[in-house]
Amino acid sequence: MPTIPAPSPLALWPTAARERIHGVLTDIDDTLTTDGAITADALDALHRLRAAGLPVFAITGRPAGWSEPFALAWPVDAIVAENGAVALWRGASGELCRDYLQDAATRATNFQKLQAVAQRVLTELPQTRLSTDSPGRETDIAIDHSEFAHLSEAVIARAVQLMKNEGLNATVSSIHINGWIGEHDKLAGARWIVRTRLGRDLDTELDRWVYVGDSTNDARMFDHFPHSVGVANVARFWAALSHHPRFVAQGERGAGFTEVADAVLGARAA
Repeated sequence: MPTIPAPSPLALWPTAARERIHGVLTDIDDTLTTDGAITADALDALHRLRAAGLPVFAITGRPAGWSEPFALAWPVDAIVAENGAVALWRGASGELCRDYLQDAATRATNFQKLQAVAQRVLTELPQTRLSTDSPGRETDIAIDHSEFAHLSEAVIARAVQLMKNEGLNATVSSIHINGWIGEHDKLAGARWIVRTRLGRDLDTELDRWVYVGDSTNDARMFDHFPHSVGVANVARFWAALSHHPRFVAQGERGAGFTEVADAVLGARAA
């Protein structure tokens, strides 16, 4: 059995590294939000990051429909929804803008396949149910495991395997089991949004970005970014993570995100 590394506290993140950060990538559920809503401290942290000129992109497994009001209301540069497939942002006149990684014909074909796979999961695992935000999903499916339903680890693993057996990519967030068709994921979505919204190549400036997350669907991001932080509730998934964040905040959820913002902004002000 491989040795599971112990968490490193956020306080060990070197000042010199924090001084170089010029952008923030973050998960939403149980990272920015607490009990399903953004708290005043996390919202203030987003405002302070914007005031300092740091772009913030939220990357989530949540659907495009669910993400629309937050893309308009929150001080973020964009939200990339459905694990990298759909981008939403507020336009210069306050209008909602969106873009897709896949063309319309591909999305339509995939949608029919996804609905069939979802029905198979629900039939073979009768204790499962679709996430309540499923009507807003365009490019993936989601099974609720911890938001309003509570599934055992064995059932979660079986649902993931059923999706993969049908040719889907599948991942587990803090609340949902997501399945989709295509090679995109949170990392591909991050590369896409930085290129399209900022005109920059994320991979050439990795050491100038920090990623903040909380669960197993953040593992690739934790591995890819030299500066990655888990909010404290990442402890729930620590043993299951294939890759761990470099540092862990003391606070859970929005409070942990606020710590990361404070760490970045504090280094810039020093």
